[in-house]
Amino acid sequence: MNILFIHQNFPGQFKHLAPALVSLGHDVTALLLTKTDDRQWNGVKLIHYSLNRGNAKEAHPWTVDFESKVIRGDACLRAALALKKQGYTPEVIAAHPGWGESLFLKEVWPEAKLKLYCEFFYHASGFDVGFDPEYQSSDPADAGRVTLKNANMLLQFQQADAGISPTHWQASTFPPHIQEKITVIHDGIDTEALSPNPEVQFALDSGKMLTRKDEVITFVNRALEPYRGFHVFMRSLPTLLKERPNAEVLIVGKEGVSYGAQPPGGISWKQRFINEVFPKLDESQRARVHFLNTIAYDRFIALLQVSTVHVYLTYPFVLSWSLLEAMSVGCSIVASDTKPLHEAITHNETGLLVDFFDPEALAESVCSLLNDPVRRAEFGVRAREFARTTYDLETVCMPKQIAWVLDDSN
Repeated sequence: MNILFIHQNFPGQFKHLAPALVSLGHDVTALLLTKTDDRQWNGVKLIHYSLNRGNAKEAHPWTVDFESKVIRGDACLRAALALKKQGYTPEVIAAHPGWGESLFLKEVWPEAKLKLYCEFFYHASGFDVGFDPEYQSSDPADAGRVTLKNANMLLQFQQADAGISPTHWQASTFPPHIQEKITVIHDGIDTEALSPNPEVQFALDSGKMLTRKDEVITFVNRALEPYRGFHVFMRSLPTLLKERPNAEVLIVGKEGVSYGAQPPGGISWKQRFINEVFPKLDESQRARVHFLNTIAYDRFIALLQVSTVHVYLTYPFVLSWSLLEAMSVGCSIVASDTKPLHEAITHNETGLLVDFFDPEALAESVCSLLNDPVRRAEFGVRAREFARTTYDLETVCMPKQIAWVLDDSN
């Protein structure tokens, strides 16, 4: 079968699925924007498309996002026409609709099955937007901008044959007529690689070596920003570090934004909350807070393995892989009591859930687990078993993903 993947940053969410289909003997091609000299990746043929223009300078600001997606859709349309001229016809097109790349591909290959990755559908209220009263939009008409962000996806789903979403909650963000097309299958995690290691060692920049005998609190995000509760975690530190004089706090994440707005005042969210919180800490406490920036994946696994308590917070938004990876490693987890977490963490069974907006409750919950090694171990065992039986890549998720791609009925 000829299968075409489309993702501007391929492989993205298809990093396991595309090579698996190659291994089954299918002809797999990917259309991508990211520049690389490679013609092939894990047996997948790589074809690059280029943008033909940039955004118009005088466009209404709300239309800039949609125009960017039309520009990408236009570029992919032209690349698809060139492929068709060369005799290429896919039977399945699997795409992430978020950047508009598959907007016009049914015009080129009307008989192909168009299957879309359903990550998130935007809402002007009730989900991520407006969730945090501290960071509301200053524009009362901002709901119009948010609503328009979905125009691209609505157009693509008019043509789509099927959708796939990693969680039931993320699928629930889409309108009912789109939900009818969605199958919930997670991307999957490697629970064998992500397993406990009682002998793990983790080196800090200072040269200090942490082991499972140390008291380690971990916090991981792609970017250190309010969307993932960075401000709440930082505000919990004065209490945490006072109550736990031997705890080391390890924070992973880049200095910037991945999902939310840039902070006011020209400084990063990271620096903004360092400026707010660090004056409340003494020198010895500040020395126990370690910002690790982004780290290599093997080092990330070691960080989770050395963790005594792992903290994960999020707005009602996309659930991070890192939470499930922490569960697979057997971390003892304190997480925010927000809807995306209800699918993964059962309170008092696989972790603790706390009010997103309450840094003191967060500190209290972390301290309660630090004081109770038996409870920590029980949470870790249950969390790992849940991850292994629900999200394991090879035994659970990959077989379902392959069946979804190859199913001619959707």
